[in-house]
Amino acid sequence: MRYVSTRGRAPVLSFDDVLLAGLAEDGGLYVPSHWPTFTADDLRDMRGLTYQELAVRVMGPFVAAVLTDDELAQIVETAYSGFTHPAIAPLRQIGPEDWVMELFHGPTLAFKDYALQVVGGLFDLILARRGERVTVVGATSGDTGSAAIAALADRAAVDVVILLPKGRVSEVQRRQMTTVESPNVKVVAVEGTFDDCQALVKALFSDTAFRDEVGLAAVNSINWARVMAQTVYYMWAGLHLGAPERAMGFAVPTGNFGNVLAGWVARQMGLPVERLVVGSNRNDILTRFLETGTMARRTVEQSLSPSMDIQVSSNFERLLFEMMERDGAQVEELMARFAETGAYSVPDALHQELLGLFRGYRLDDPGTVQAIADLHATTGEILDPHSAIGVMAGREAGHRDVGTPMVALATAHPAKFPDVVERAIGVRPALPPALADLMTRPERLVELPNDLGAVKELVRAHRQGASA
Repeated sequence: MRYVSTRGRAPVLSFDDVLLAGLAEDGGLYVPSHWPTFTADDLRDMRGLTYQELAVRVMGPFVAAVLTDDELAQIVETAYSGFTHPAIAPLRQIGPEDWVMELFHGPTLAFKDYALQVVGGLFDLILARRGERVTVVGATSGDTGSAAIAALADRAAVDVVILLPKGRVSEVQRRQMTTVESPNVKVVAVEGTFDDCQALVKALFSDTAFRDEVGLAAVNSINWARVMAQTVYYMWAGLHLGAPERAMGFAVPTGNFGNVLAGWVARQMGLPVERLVVGSNRNDILTRFLETGTMARRTVEQSLSPSMDIQVSSNFERLLFEMMERDGAQVEELMARFAETGAYSVPDALHQELLGLFRGYRLDDPGTVQAIADLHATTGEILDPHSAIGVMAGREAGHRDVGTPMVALATAHPAKFPDVVERAIGVRPALPPALADLMTRPERLVELPNDLGAVKELVRAHRQGASA
């Protein structure tokens, strides 16, 4: 398997190079040169596999010629060995055709663990093989940072710098990052929004000299390996709910489009997905796009679901590349227009084609609180604000035939957002025992302005200090 850039001007790379590169040299995102597919018989054969076995089958084609099946299986077994539910991604039925897939049984209680624990193992193997060291710089709207730190802390050949928007993540999310004592980890609060943090990371990767100097690598969902690993739980849910004989839909709370894109990839690989619903909060750029065909950036507004407080959905570029028949020049033109004006529109035919699969749904803060309360009252489930938006998105916008299940992705444990949950149901969810003392642990946090030069100097200093 080889990988190409969505903007068409970067070198074609192998999986190991893509893993370490993250962003392509032309500013685009890497995607596979073709989509591997499973036949109906293949899917039937996979029904009885464990989550770990399925992960090897699904990811195998993407890493072929770089990792053996045995190497991949060892990485997967290690990645999920610390998850607290034997099913890894359990499904819970909350209505006649409504399901919730719990993606919060990893070490940081969020869906990002499902990919990043795998990515950590991939880094270890590839870097040891090459005798190299990398500096991972990532931006987080809340969950990516803690999951990346949990996956990469104390790894021998990786230094980690995570940028978070100051005051715009929950206290639990922040402390999951700032209380880690590993010397190879640095957490930075940036004066600004998640989009500001993400822009800083992209600017670092666009500076080729700096990128080479510090060995930059990415763990945000610009890194293809993240999307690849997330595709597994869509396959897992589909096989448990009757695929390939039975079609289904998925409802995904999302901001950066990476998680829902993994569902689209599963569909490309043969899973019978008939609807993908994008759940948004007040930062509803994706929902507005699906309604109008115009992607238009607005000011990021702080909400009760901070992981979706995003107005630049980077991963949408990968889908755009596919919908435009892999015309990198056309994608680059649209991305340049978006960078310059904050907006672009797609042709009506393309918009209508997208609506054949995708729908959007938004829920504001009062609606989110009400959804948590109503879902608890009617189903007994205690959901975090992002997951509640996902369930409501599936119910309200996931129009489908009778008998077609809708799976809402529960992307975070409710204890990560205890204030919102308590406001909604009057009960404060407790952290699991392993994190029971989180709120009393000492924190380590550096604050910086939204300034590229300042971030570069910090990254240089951290790499020199951590690797000394």
